[in-house]
Amino acid sequence: MAASIAGRKVAVLLGGTSAEREVSLHTGEQVMAALLEAGAEPTAIDTADLSFIDTLRTGGFDVAFICLHGRFGEDGTIQGLLEILGLPYIGSGVLASALAIDKVMSKHLFAAAGLRSPEYVALSAGEPVDIAGIVAALGEKSVVKPANEGSSVGMTIVHNAEELPAAIEKAFGFDRSVLVERFVPGAEVTVGVLGMDEPFALPTLEIVPENEFYDYESKYVPGMSRHIIPANVSIEARTECQRLALAAHRALGCRGLSRADTIVTADGTVYLLEINTIPGMTATSLLPDSARAAGIEFPELCATLVSYALGLSES
Repeated sequence: MAASIAGRKVAVLLGGTSAEREVSLHTGEQVMAALLEAGAEPTAIDTADLSFIDTLRTGGFDVAFICLHGRFGEDGTIQGLLEILGLPYIGSGVLASALAIDKVMSKHLFAAAGLRSPEYVALSAGEPVDIAGIVAALGEKSVVKPANEGSSVGMTIVHNAEELPAAIEKAFGFDRSVLVERFVPGAEVTVGVLGMDEPFALPTLEIVPENEFYDYESKYVPGMSRHIIPANVSIEARTECQRLALAAHRALGCRGLSRADTIVTADGTVYLLEINTIPGMTATSLLPDSARAAGIEFPELCATLVSYALGLSES
C-alpha cells in the first residue's frame, strides 16, 4: 500500500501547449479524481498560461503531479522549473526526461547498454536525405517519426521507397530531428516500471490495435485497441520484455515510473522501441491497466507516485 497522502496539496500540471494537449487534459482530469479519492487536495493548473509559475510559487503546494505529455512536459523543461522552485514532483528528473523523449539519444544509450533495438537512420532538418541509402540500410518497410514527440504524433509506417519522402516531410513538420527505423513485425508489448531505489516491472501488456499500428486514434478512442494482460507471447519473451524495460529505465536514469514499448517477433526475439517517462493516465491508457493487473488500483497508483516524490516510500 502507498503511504498516506491525506491532506497533501498537489499541483496537477496539465494541458500545456504541446501537440498532446488534449491527451494531457484527459490525464489530468482522471488524476485529479484519483487524488481526491486518495484524500489529497489537488489543484488543476494549466501550464498554457505562464501565470502558472506564480501559482506554483505562491500556492503552498507540497508536490507537483506532472500530467503533461510531449514538449514542455516530459522533456525535462518543466522538471527544471520545478527544481528551481524547490517543488518535489513525480517521475524522472531533468536529464532522464530529456534523454527519454529524444528517440535518437535514447537509441545511443540503448546501444551503449547492450539493449536490442531496431536499426535506424537519424535525419536533421536542412540536411540532404538519401532515400536510396535509407532503403538499403533499413529495407523497404520502415517507421518514420519525429524524434521528440509522443502519442505517435507525426508517425508513419512506410511500405515502400515511394512513400518515404512524404513520411519524412510529415515528421519534419513536428520536429527538426527525425528517426527512420527498420519495421519489425510482431506483437506490441508494453511494460510499466514503478519504484525509486529498487524499481520493479509491472505485468506485460499486449496492444492489439484496430488500425495498422498503435496510432493516436488507437491510443485514445475507446474500442480502437484491446489490451491483453499478460501479453500473449511466451513466458520467456515476457520475461525479456520486463528485463529490457527495467534495463532501459536504469540506462536513462529514470525514477518513479516509466513505460517501455517493445516488439516481440514470431520467433520470440524482443526489440526495445522507446521509453516514456510520463505515460498516459486516461481511461484507455496502458500503465494504469498494467498496475491494475498487479493489484494496484488507480487511486493507489497516483498516491504511490506522490509518495515517491515526497520520499515517503522507496518502492
